[in-house]
Amino acid sequence: MATTEHGPLAGVRVVELAGIGPGPFAAMLLADLGADVVRVDRPGGPGLGIDPRYDLTNRNKRSVLVDLKAADGPAAVLDLVERADILIEGYRPGVAERLGIGPDAALARNPQLVYGRMTGWGQDGPLAERAGHDIAYIALTGTLSMIGRPGEPPTVPANLVGDYAGGSLYLVVGVLAALQHARTLGGRGQVVDAAIVDGAAHLATMIHGMLAAGGWQDRRGSNLLDGGCPFYGTYETADGQYMAVGPLEQRFYEEFSRLLGIEDEAPDRGDIARWEELRTLVADRFRTRTRAEWTEVFEGTDACVAPVLSLREAPGHPHVAARATFVEHDGLIQPAPAPRFSVTPVSVRSGPSRPGADAGTVAADWDVPGIAEPRKDTTG
Repeated sequence: MATTEHGPLAGVRVVELAGIGPGPFAAMLLADLGADVVRVDRPGGPGLGIDPRYDLTNRNKRSVLVDLKAADGPAAVLDLVERADILIEGYRPGVAERLGIGPDAALARNPQLVYGRMTGWGQDGPLAERAGHDIAYIALTGTLSMIGRPGEPPTVPANLVGDYAGGSLYLVVGVLAALQHARTLGGRGQVVDAAIVDGAAHLATMIHGMLAAGGWQDRRGSNLLDGGCPFYGTYETADGQYMAVGPLEQRFYEEFSRLLGIEDEAPDRGDIARWEELRTLVADRFRTRTRAEWTEVFEGTDACVAPVLSLREAPGHPHVAARATFVEHDGLIQPAPAPRFSVTPVSVRSGPSRPGADAGTVAADWDVPGIAEPRKDTTG
């Protein structure tokens, strides 16, 4: 079967206005899928960031430096916009408009443009103008309230649920859907308002259905999938490590209880009143062996048990390694692009783009000579 080398979005041009969090991750995903992503960095760098050499969310991209507050800054961005398919920005509502690169200005230059807006609160509503971060967005949607043990504070799931699941991924779905519309239904661009509060709420759609049906209790750690169930959670081992347990189906649970060695003494798993008794029995049993020993016990079975690995351990797991779920590029071990495609394979083609390093090639490839004018990078 013939293949191409750059992913299914080869030929799609994206302008990313540099920011932090979900916007850069969304642009990285588009770049991983083959899009030509040009990141417009500002002199001095973002307000919150890491050493550009290690910022993996800037892989597979190119970068130019533009001072949007300079007299010629907005015009330089609009020159890129004229040749782009998608633009991504993550400013507070109204900021892009004040800079002269808002949707009206951009769509006037390129009526087919998909203008992707990434915010926490959205473009309107009482909180639209307020600052915020992942934790506040998922708190307000009820999503955070579900995570953690009863009687304890909610557990913060890093910034994965809000920024990236509720934010970046919905922005990517939105701009690709809008791009499909622009290319097939009249050539008309549009604005995509991707708000983390909307996405984080949408992620819990199934839970809301269960809540309405009486199959979910609106209190933390009391349900089948939130740690309340003794056969869906994590347990400490003899060496202070953890095993993840999830045999929800009866046939898997029977294998689990047999291998754990509790099948003859465990209470009926369907008796919710005895769940704490079952939890204690399972916990006590797991503490009798190390994580490695339990991993060996459950290896090759359908008991739905796995060791909880650290970030540094994960790339070495045999299954993860066999699938090349992590790759090494320029000395940096990192998650490989996902998902996978049979005809248009994706890959890490280049490391993190350094601010302003690609002005010359972008100027030539996009036919925007002005973007190559020397601009000093003050990020170090």
